[in-house]
Amino acid sequence: MDTIGIICEYNPFHNGHLYHINKIKEMFPESNIILVMSGNFTQRGDASIINKWDKTEIALKNNIDLVVELPFKFTCQSADLFAYGAVNILNYLKVDYLVFGSESNDIDMLNNIADIQLTNEYDLKVKELTKKGINYATCLSKALEYFGYKDINSPNDILGISYIRELKRINSNIKPITIKRDNDYNSKILTNNITSSTSIRENIKNTDIKEYVPDNVYPYLKNKLYFIEDYFPLLKYKILSDDNLDQYIGVDEGIDNKIKKVIYESNTYEELIMNIKSKRYTYSKIKRILLSILIGFYKKDFNKEINYIRVLGFNKNGRKYLNKIKKEIKIPIYTNYKKEMNLELKATSIYDSELIKKEINGLIKTI
Repeated sequence: MDTIGIICEYNPFHNGHLYHINKIKEMFPESNIILVMSGNFTQRGDASIINKWDKTEIALKNNIDLVVELPFKFTCQSADLFAYGAVNILNYLKVDYLVFGSESNDIDMLNNIADIQLTNEYDLKVKELTKKGINYATCLSKALEYFGYKDINSPNDILGISYIRELKRINSNIKPITIKRDNDYNSKILTNNITSSTSIRENIKNTDIKEYVPDNVYPYLKNKLYFIEDYFPLLKYKILSDDNLDQYIGVDEGIDNKIKKVIYESNTYEELIMNIKSKRYTYSKIKRILLSILIGFYKKDFNKEINYIRVLGFNKNGRKYLNKIKKEIKIPIYTNYKKEMNLELKATSIYDSELIKKEINGLIKTI
C-alpha cells in the first residue's frame, strides 16, 4: 500500500482541497494519506481562521488518515524553511509520494529549477541581486531568468520547487507528483465552485460561502473564527513596550526602527503593514515579522532540528500505519504536550487561551 504525503494549511478547507484528495484517491486507491499541517498560525503570517483541532477533525472527515503538525518555528517562515520542516517530517514518516498543487503542472520543469537552485552559481546570482536592495522573493525569480526560466512566480509552483529542492537536498526517496491547479491562489474574488482560501477569508464576514466548501466543513465556519487583525491591540502593546525588537525572527537590517517609528501612526493591522512595506520588505514578509513579535519568537530559540513528531489525529488506517512504522522512526512521536513544544504552547495561548487544555492534554482526534 502506497503512502501519500500532503503539506497544507487548510485555511480553510474548501472544495479545491477535497478535489486534491479525491484525485490522489483516483491515482492511489489503496493508499494512506498523511497530512503535515500548519497549526493555529500560517506561513503567510495569518491566524488560521479555524483552530488546528477543528482543522484536524475536518481533514479526517475528508479521507485523510493521519494528521501531524508542522511546528510553529517552520510555519511562520519563508517558503524554504516551511518546505524544509514539512518535507523532513514526511521523510521521517516514510512517505512514498508527495502530491501538491501546481499552476504549471510541469514536474520536469520544477525538477530542473530545483536542480539549478542547488548550484553555487545560482546562489552567487541571488547574492548579487540582493546587494541591489531587491526583496528576496524577487531576487529568486530574477536569478532564474538568468538561467532561462522567466515568469516563475506562481505561488504553488514556487512552493513546489521548494519541496522538490528539499527532497533532493536530503536525498529522499519520496517522489513528487503535481496536480493541476487552475484557480488563482491570491485572488480575493469568489469564483465558481472551486475558489481560493484567500477569497473565502476575504468574503466570509459578509457572504455565505456554503457553496465553496464541503458540507461537512460549513458547520465549523459558523463557530468562532480567528482573524489576525483582531490581535492588533496586543501587537501594538508589544511593539511599544519592547525596546529590543531586533531579537525576534525576521527583524533585521534596521526594520525595527521603522516599526517603532510607524506604530504611533498606525491604527489597524493593515495600516501598520502598509506603513512598513518597502522595496526590500514584501507584504507577506512583514506579516511574518509581526507574527514573530506577537508570539515572542526569538532568534536565539530557532534551530532547524526536528526533535519530535506531533500527532494531531488519525483514523483506524492512520493508527495502523503509525504503529507499523513507529519503531523505525528515530525521533519521538507525541500526542500530548512536552517541554520541546513550549513555542507551540505560547502560540496557542495567544491564539486562544481556551485551547490550552487541548494543547497540553493532546486531545487527539480520531475518526
